[in-house]
Amino acid sequence: MSEERTTATGGMETSFGFRRVAEGDKQPLVDDVFHRVASRYDLMNDVMSGGMHRLWKDAMVAWLNPPKRGDWSVLDVAGGTGDIALRIVEASGGNAKATVLDINASMLDVGRQRVEKLGLADQVAFIEANAERLPFPDERFDAYTIAFGIRNVPHIPVALAEAHRVLKTGGRFLCLEFSEVDVPLLDRAYRAWSFNAIPRIGEVIAGAAEPYSYLVESIAKFPNQSSFAAMVREAGFERVTWRNYSGGIAGLHSGWKL
Repeated sequence: MSEERTTATGGMETSFGFRRVAEGDKQPLVDDVFHRVASRYDLMNDVMSGGMHRLWKDAMVAWLNPPKRGDWSVLDVAGGTGDIALRIVEASGGNAKATVLDINASMLDVGRQRVEKLGLADQVAFIEANAERLPFPDERFDAYTIAFGIRNVPHIPVALAEAHRVLKTGGRFLCLEFSEVDVPLLDRAYRAWSFNAIPRIGEVIAGAAEPYSYLVESIAKFPNQSSFAAMVREAGFERVTWRNYSGGIAGLHSGWKL
């Protein structure tokens, strides 16, 4: 399979990293990856981003700017460990209600334990479900967030359409994802680090290099910032824009349901 990025026309649904797989086979393969890394997921993100993912997530929540009122709700998709949801609740002064949705039970177990230890079970709920088939009525949430998860969804346009469906009119969509580096020389250095160092470090941390190789390859296949923005617009969102972090290593896309 080509190592070139996919575009707004598609390709991620049959891409398991650089391997081409049958359209229905990607989801179970991705599930297996996250079952294997769930207990070390935050550490994995530290390795893949040099610890910068924590600053990017803070920037995501700052841009969301959740209001400090109790009638505001957010759906955080592919957020099993509760990392984004907890940041949002904190930023709202403890008033926001967050629902964390993830297809992977192992990731959700990590998040539930974390939330229970913090005594925030009344603020953060966890649901095991598929981003392509959200178990919620239309116009249910004020915001939809997804961080480092959209590239693992087989049918991204379907997931984006579902995001649009469950948002209230005036609701906000935010997606943080590893993206295309746009700084000369940094792109080469980051690619060398990603393909050579990260799988080796993953083998030390998790005892297996294969999950980390997939994650690195999935970043390389994900549509670049402008292509993904086109997909977000196609799903019906308006005022679509994005911000780059660390030279484009990560991109944060925003859209509104108007």
